[in-house]
Amino acid sequence: MPLKFSNWLSRRSLFLLLSASPMVLTAAPTIRLYLKDGEFHVVREYQVLGDRVKFYSVERGDWEEIPLDLVDLKKTKSTIEQNEAETKKLVDAEREEVAAEREAQREVASVPAEPGVYWINGKTLEALTVAEVNYAVDKKRRVLKALSPIPMVAGKAVLEIDGETSARIIPEERPEFYFRLAREERLAIIRLNPGQGKDKKKTRIVEKIQIVPVVNELVEELDEVESFRRQVGDLLFKIWPTKPLVPGEYALIEYSPAVDGKYSLQVWDFSVRK
Repeated sequence: MPLKFSNWLSRRSLFLLLSASPMVLTAAPTIRLYLKDGEFHVVREYQVLGDRVKFYSVERGDWEEIPLDLVDLKKTKSTIEQNEAETKKLVDAEREEVAAEREAQREVASVPAEPGVYWINGKTLEALTVAEVNYAVDKKRRVLKALSPIPMVAGKAVLEIDGETSARIIPEERPEFYFRLAREERLAIIRLNPGQGKDKKKTRIVEKIQIVPVVNELVEELDEVESFRRQVGDLLFKIWPTKPLVPGEYALIEYSPAVDGKYSLQVWDFSVRK
């Protein structure tokens, strides 16, 4: 019984591509039937029949035969296997990309649509509360409303939160958060340093700012924690510290640079305890 080397590999590759991608292929799969002189025929399939090779020529659209001695079957089979391997890589990559896109969509959908910060506590998300920040300058203090602008008056000012510690306790050294922004802003994890407010009440300093007179330039002193940021979706980020946090007071902040003589920020505080 004559041995048959058909193009089943190419047909299988076509099947895999069609099953993995919405792309429609109209052209029939082809293979190269190599000759020992280095030339080749582009064929749809071929058969070894004794001392002859029968093949369907794509160029001429008909069956033809040539002596087996003229055909380089080893190179032909090797090329088919190589093409199959490359096709498999493409199909696997396509599947991985589709799976990654689905996972990204699932991740985005799992985060509440309301702008804010959400601590990833195991399999659940817990919303952090926006802290009330005080703006202290020239021995006066006033509450800074969420993302309300700070008038840039020449001198020094301190942004602080009342209380020695946060009500939100996180028992993790490297907590992860989702940060959904209301608009394009900067975001960061910062360390809150101890301070002292009016009547010697304990506070936590968010940052110190100095406003240079005349040029109205803002100089910020933020104790920022080195962190990783990964954009998950539109205005949605995942953020976490690059190194374990030592026990203490921290916050996530959303802030904008000084524009038209004003500066704004929003703060979500938390405490790390073992």
